[in-house]
Amino acid sequence: MALSMTSPRLTAEQREALELLASDPHGATERLLVVAHGFDSDTIAGLVRSGLATATRESMKAGGKTVEVVRLRITGAGRKAIEE
Repeated sequence: MALSMTSPRLTAEQREALELLASDPHGATERLLVVAHGFDSDTIAGLVRSGLATATRESMKAGGKTVEVVRLRITGAGRKAIEE
């Protein structure tokens, strides 16, 4: 469910996470957001639950091994929310 007129405004952390996702068309991995940028995993999950971001499992190569990652991307509703 996306934010509506009666939904609370974004917190500073939510806005920052969405702006980071909006800055890259490929989004970011959940691990990058949590470890490198210090976002709380509950905040990230909340963005996905509210429809402001999507989470997709992907396989990628790292150090010669295939690893599973969760890639997050901003949605149209997320872009609209950071414009307000």
